[in-house]
This record gives sequence, structure tokens and C-alpha cells, in this order.
Amino acid sequence: MKTIWKITGITAATVFTAGAGLIFAPAIAGAIGAAGLLGAASTGTAISTLGGVALTNAALAALGGGALGTSGAAFGVAGGTTVIAATTGAAGATSAAVATRLVDRK
Repeated sequence: MKTIWKITGITAATVFTAGAGLIFAPAIAGAIGAAGLLGAASTGTAISTLGGVALTNAALAALGGGALGTSGAAFGVAGGTTVIAATTGAAGATSAAVATRLVDRK
């Protein structure tokens, strides 16, 4: 495979998967929160006991380091959305790179 096509394919996969992660971040965070993997919201309530928008927002905030104003390192819902988009983008880039490497083997 020519190098330019490799780079283009990996870049396209990264952008696509990061975009999908950004779009589906609320659903992904809600599933993680409902599974009981995130602990408690800033109010002290267990995230897994919440529902609807409260579950989504608490889960995204937990993934973003906590609710805004709770510490200097907390990025809230926007931070959680960024974490999910970056993680899915990295997974897409890795998958595309591995697939490209496998195609090049002879």
C-alpha cells in the first residue's frame, strides 16, 4: 500500500470513530454509569441508581474528572465527552493501523 493511502485511511478511521464517540458519548456514559463502574455523583448519590438525564450527566461528569467547581482538575460533562471521543478515536486509529499492517504483509 502506498504511504499516502495508509495515512489517509488511518486518519479517516480516526476521525470517523472519534466522531461516532462524540455523538454517542451520552449513551456510552449512561451505559457505563448504569453498570455501576463510576461510583457516586457529586451529590453523593450512587450513579448506578440514577436514571435518564441525571444518569447521563453524572456519568459524563465522573468521566471528566468530576462536576465543575469540585476541584481544579474537574472538567465536568464536556470533559467526559472529550474522554469518550478521544478514547474511541484512539481505538479507531489503532485498529486502522493494525489493519493496514496486516494488509501489507506478504
